Amino acid sequence: MGTSSCGDGEKQRIEDEEQYGVLLYYKYTSVPDLDELVSFYESSCNSLGLLGRIRLSPKGVNVTVGGKLTALEEHIAAAKSNCLFEGTDFKLAPCHHPLNDKVAQECGFTSLSIRVVEELVTFSPCPPLKPPEISNAGKHLSAAEFHSVLQSAAEQPDGDGKSENKELVLLDARNLYETRIGKFEAENVETLDPEIRQYSDLPTWIDQNAEKLKGKNVLMYCTGGIRCEMASAYIRSKGTGFENTFQLYGGIQRYLEQFPSGGFFKGKNFVFDHRISVGSSKEDIIGSCLLCSNTFDDYSPRCRCRLCRMLVLVCNHCRVNGDIYVCELCRKHGKGEVPLSLDPSNQSSESNGDNTRRKLRILCLHGFRQNASGFKGRTGSLAKKLKNIAELVFIDAPHELQFIYQTATPPSGACNKKFAWLVSPDFDKPSETGWTVAQCQFDPLQYQTQTEGFDKSLTYLKTAFAEKGPFDGILGFSQGAAMAAAVCGIQEQLVGEIDFRFCVLCSGFTPWPLLEKKEKGSIKCPSLHIFGSQPGKDRQIVTHASSDLAGLFDDGCATIIEHDFGHIIPTKSPYIDEIKAFLYQFI
Repeated sequence: MGTSSCGDGEKQRIEDEEQYGVLLYYKYTSVPDLDELVSFYESSCNSLGLLGRIRLSPKGVNVTVGGKLTALEEHIAAAKSNCLFEGTDFKLAPCHHPLNDKVAQECGFTSLSIRVVEELVTFSPCPPLKPPEISNAGKHLSAAEFHSVLQSAAEQPDGDGKSENKELVLLDARNLYETRIGKFEAENVETLDPEIRQYSDLPTWIDQNAEKLKGKNVLMYCTGGIRCEMASAYIRSKGTGFENTFQLYGGIQRYLEQFPSGGFFKGKNFVFDHRISVGSSKEDIIGSCLLCSNTFDDYSPRCRCRLCRMLVLVCNHCRVNGDIYVCELCRKHGKGEVPLSLDPSNQSSESNGDNTRRKLRILCLHGFRQNASGFKGRTGSLAKKLKNIAELVFIDAPHELQFIYQTATPPSGACNKKFAWLVSPDFDKPSETGWTVAQCQFDPLQYQTQTEGFDKSLTYLKTAFAEKGPFDGILGFSQGAAMAAAVCGIQEQLVGEIDFRFCVLCSGFTPWPLLEKKEKGSIKCPSLHIFGSQPGKDRQIVTHASSDLAGLFDDGCATIIEHDFGHIIPTKSPYIDEIKAFLYQFI
């Protein structure tokens, strides 16, 4: 019997060690040494085999990682030994191993990502606003306290007694697609759903709906609590009438642990990992299919709006290949019929009203040793496919380049002038003879030496904006993308001279030393980054150079499109659809 008991215990121990889990925690606190904290996470997570997302800033940490339960528990113990994490709520949940590779990859659970950022969660819209003081965040209510407040309100009869207490409202700080599958509901309590596409839209909603919150007891909630920290502080920063703002400590996750049957929470809690959603023991479904409205709440197919890329619910019966869906937010803002007008079979239709909507104006910056007319020709397919939503304007760069040749004799006949936005320190202006022999074969890394000429190009762009503007955005290709990125890096300094709302950077690279001191995620301009995903396909700009440039832009403002081609802007599906989806945000 003793041997059998020992064997069972050993078996159980092995099963426990192999059991998978997800760990979430955050902490707003002053971080004295970011490098030391980065080293801690690299060492701890790599040694324990943990994968996921870790965001660090001078103001704290935000962590979502997955791995074996025993490994996660070891990580928690290591973190607790650091006084920096005193009082931290470590939310550890057992679950199955990631089964869907696509979902796991999309949620960042196939690798370990450790990044130093300005904001733990992107609360600031673009351009950035000054974040509120986190010390002014709303008072924490435990799951039991939160439940008790809602219980009291639900039991309160209409009429007598209501005037003695301030009106109570529930405020959901999550995105629309999250609220569609689960939310709090309580009698006699109004629930406010901002219906936002992303968290950075919440400050604008709060500004526009402040009167709905003023003078009331505001109960905020989100998935795990971190989004309510900054949002509640922002509400309270509005002063008198906004003091009574509270937040659910530990978020919906802690509430469902306290009330497994769901309590006042109906449906499922959307989570940003491979689990996708977590429900109560009731397993009630409040979501519905976007197309047929039948009950449905499964986001695992990862269907998205073709215009804004937000997740949408489409049931198995209605689902088709390709992202042809339009979310309720895009429909609400009059974009519901847009995709039909872009279908070749519907080009003759004017009933959708697209012809009355102002097109975006985009200034296009060509690459090194190119010119406006040549770039316009190369992007003819792109311009044609964007003709209903954007006007592309092309200009030459200000630095005229010497003609060069690698043959025995210079070419005969006329040749269009070539230009550049950035040049090397030994830059030679064109000679009177027009041609010079190349000093060496083509160097694919020549862009790394082109570090001069920015000031002249910046002045030139200011003139272009004044004479040819206004422009909604800037599109740059190769060196033109580097120039556009440099402008994005100082966008706040250019207000009134170079005003734009977004940039599109194709096969770009970081312009050193112009952005040398920029930290990862520090550029807030909404951006679309397009580059080849296969090393070696783009012989001009290596893949990691474009990827590194994208990393300088804030996650909440940046969209990345990776393609299987070389030094081009792809215009085939699905790439053109993703380009359109990005641009539609600004119409």
